[in-house]
Amino acid sequence: MKKKIISALLIGLIISTNLMAQKNANIRGTVIDKGNGEPVLFTNVVLKGTNYGAQTDENGFYSIPSIPPGNYTLFCTYVGYDTFQLQLNVKASDLITQNISLNKVNINLSGVTITAKSEEKRTETTISVTKITAKDINKIPGIGGEPDLAQFLQVIPGVIFTGDQGGELYMRGGTPIQTKILLDGMTIYNPFHSIGLFSVFETDAIKNVSVLNGAFNAENGGRLSAVVDVQTRDGNRKHLAGKLSVNPFQSKLLLEGPFKKISNENNSSISYLFTAKSSYLDRTSKLLYNYVDSLGLPFNYTDLYGKISINGDNGSKLTFFGYHFNDNANYFSSRYGWKSFGAGTNFVVVPGQSNALINGSFSLSDYRMSLQEADTKPRTSGINGFDLITDITYFLQDAQLKYGINIGGYRTTLEFVNSIGNRIDQNQNTTEISAFFVFKKNTKRIVLEPSFRLHYYASLPAFSPEPRIAIKYNASDDLRIKFASGIYSQNFISTKADLDIVNLFTGFLTAPDGQLQRTDGSLSNNNLQRAYHIVMGFEKDVAKNIEINIEPYYKYFQQLINLNRNKIAPRDPDFQIETGQAYGIDFLLKYDYKNFYLWTGYSLSYVYRDNGDQVYFPHYDRRHNANIVSSYSWGKLKKWQADIRWNLGSGFPFTLTQGFYDYQTFSQGLYSNPYTTNGQLGIVYNDQLNTGRLPYYHRLDLSVKRTFYISERTKIESYVSIVNVYNRRNIFYFDRVRYSRVDQLPIIPAAGLSFSF
Repeated sequence: MKKKIISALLIGLIISTNLMAQKNANIRGTVIDKGNGEPVLFTNVVLKGTNYGAQTDENGFYSIPSIPPGNYTLFCTYVGYDTFQLQLNVKASDLITQNISLNKVNINLSGVTITAKSEEKRTETTISVTKITAKDINKIPGIGGEPDLAQFLQVIPGVIFTGDQGGELYMRGGTPIQTKILLDGMTIYNPFHSIGLFSVFETDAIKNVSVLNGAFNAENGGRLSAVVDVQTRDGNRKHLAGKLSVNPFQSKLLLEGPFKKISNENNSSISYLFTAKSSYLDRTSKLLYNYVDSLGLPFNYTDLYGKISINGDNGSKLTFFGYHFNDNANYFSSRYGWKSFGAGTNFVVVPGQSNALINGSFSLSDYRMSLQEADTKPRTSGINGFDLITDITYFLQDAQLKYGINIGGYRTTLEFVNSIGNRIDQNQNTTEISAFFVFKKNTKRIVLEPSFRLHYYASLPAFSPEPRIAIKYNASDDLRIKFASGIYSQNFISTKADLDIVNLFTGFLTAPDGQLQRTDGSLSNNNLQRAYHIVMGFEKDVAKNIEINIEPYYKYFQQLINLNRNKIAPRDPDFQIETGQAYGIDFLLKYDYKNFYLWTGYSLSYVYRDNGDQVYFPHYDRRHNANIVSSYSWGKLKKWQADIRWNLGSGFPFTLTQGFYDYQTFSQGLYSNPYTTNGQLGIVYNDQLNTGRLPYYHRLDLSVKRTFYISERTKIESYVSIVNVYNRRNIFYFDRVRYSRVDQLPIIPAAGLSFSF
C-alpha cells in the first residue's frame, strides 16, 4: 500500500510538472570556460531583474524552470571571468538550450553584486558541508612543495588526523571505515598512503571535493559518519596540455587534451585526462633525511588514473575512467602493502523535451592488503565488488526533486591470527539495494530539504528506513540559521581495535549473520550498525569577505560491531557489540580578498565508546584541535605565493602499562615445554582503557612558490617548503617493548620544480 501511495505521488508530481511546463518556458544549458572547455561550477545564471535563476552543478549544467513568457536578459558572472549577457524572447512552452562560454580576465569587475557564493549560501542548506577545489588545496603548504587533498582535509573543523607517519582521518567521532570515499562516483576503500601525507588523488586533476561531515541527505548511504566525494576534471577540450613536477618525495605527470575539439558552434567534444605519480622517498630519505630514522622513511607508492569524456552539445555526457593504486611500507620488522584497481563509467542525459536530468554510474573495484610481522602469521584482507547508481532530477520553480536507486554487490575476505593463536577468518558475499528521494524547496526565507532512504542489506538480512531532514532559515542577508538530522546505517566493519594506536592494517569485514549480545546482555534483533545525527549552527557574514560558521553536533552510535580481539577460547564469539557517542562544536572563520587568504578553524570534541564492561575514550579522541592556514600572493601577475599552516592538538588517549611477563605461545601444543622454551615478552595493560594522555601536538609548515611565465600556456613553478619549521618533537607513540619513544616527523626541508604547458 505504501509503495502504491508513493508511486501515485511521484506520478502526480511528474504530471503536474509537465502541465506547468506546457504553460511556462524553461531555459537550460551549460557554462564553460572558453579557454579550455572546462565547466564553471556553482556559478549563477539568472534572468536579470527577476527572481528566476539557477546555479550550475558539478558538470556546469543549469536549468531555470517555469518562466512566464516575455523578454528577458540572461545574465551570468563569476569572479575572474567576463560577464555574460544575452537578450531572450521567451514564448509559452519554450524549452530553450542556451550554452554559455565565459572568458577569463586578469582583473575583478567592479559593480557586480551577484556572486555564486552568496547565492549558494541563501539557496543551499550546506550543513556540515565543505566544498574544496584545486585552487583551495593549492593555498596550503605542500609537503615537498606539493599540496595534497590529504593535507587539506586535516584543516577542516571536526576532522582529526592521528599522525604524520601512518596516521588516519577521523571525522566527528567516526572511524575511517565509517567514512565513504568516492572518486567520480566509485568507492575508494583506502584513499591515503601509509605515510599519511599524500592521498591517491592528483590535485591538478580535481574539479571539486564535497566533504560531508555528518547529517548528510538521503542521496548518500551505507556509512555511519561522513562522506568525501571527489570529482575529477574532464581533459582539456581545446588543446594538448600537461604538467610535470619533481621533488624529493615524488614525481608527477599529468597529460590532457582533445580527441575531438570543442568549437564555437557547439559544445560537443571528446577529451582525455591521464595522471601518474610515484614516490621514491624510501631512497631519497636515506640521503636527505637520514636524521629522521636509521631506516629513513621506508614508504613508496605508485598511482595511475585515466579518464575519457564524451560531451554532447546539450549537456549530455559519457565518461569512462580507471585507476591503479599501490602502496608499500617496510618498517622495522614489518612489511605492509596494498593494491587497488578499478574501472567505471558515468553518464549524464539531458532529455530533449523534459526539464529533467538523468545521472548514472557503474563501477567495478578490487582492493587487497597484507601485513607480515616478525614471528607472526601474515594478515590479509580484501574487498571487491560493483556499484550501480542511477537517479533523476526534476527542476521545479523554487524547488527540486531527486530520486534514484543504488545496487551494490561485494565480497570481503579476511585471514587473521590473534596474539594467542586463535584464527579468525571470513569469506562473505553480500548485496545492498537502496532507494532514495530528496526534495528541496526554497522560499524567501527558508530552505527545506526532507529526504528518505530505504536500504536493504541482504547478508544480514535487514531493512533500514532512514528519514533525514535539513533546514536553513535566512534570518537576514548576512545571517543564516541551520539544522539537520537523520538516521544512518552500515554493514562493513573493521578489524582495528582501540589498543592498536599504530596499526597500518585495516581488514574489511561485513557484519556477521549470527545473533550477537548487546552491551546490556540482551540479544540484538539484527546485526545492522546504526547511528543518529543532529547538527545545528549558523553562518554569519561579518563583512563582505569575512564569514563565520559555527556548528554544534551530536552523533549517537546505537550499535557498533567490532572484531573480538580478546577472544581466548574457540567457543568465544568472534565479534562484540559496542555503543558510542560523539559530540562537540566546530568553529570556522574565512577571509578571502584579493591577494590574502585566511582560514582559521577550531574544534572542541568528545568521543565515548561503551563495550559493556566500561565506558572509555577511543584512541583518536582529541579534545582540542585548531588550524590556521594563510596564503598571500604578490608581484606582477601574482608570481610569488607564500603559504603557512599551524596546527595545535591536545594529546590522544592511550592505555597505561601495568607490567610485563614471560609469554609462552605453546607452539608445539601438548608437547611444548615451558621450562626449556624461550617465551616472548608479554604486556600487562591497565584494566581501564585509554586513561592516559599523550602530550600536546603542534607543528608549523611553510612554503614559498615562484612562477615564471614563458608564454600564455607555458610556465615553470619553483617552490621550497619546510615541514615542522621549529622542529617540534611531537610524540607518535611509545614502543612499550623496546621502551623507547617514537616521534613524528622532524624538520624536513624540500624543494621542487614543475613545468606546465
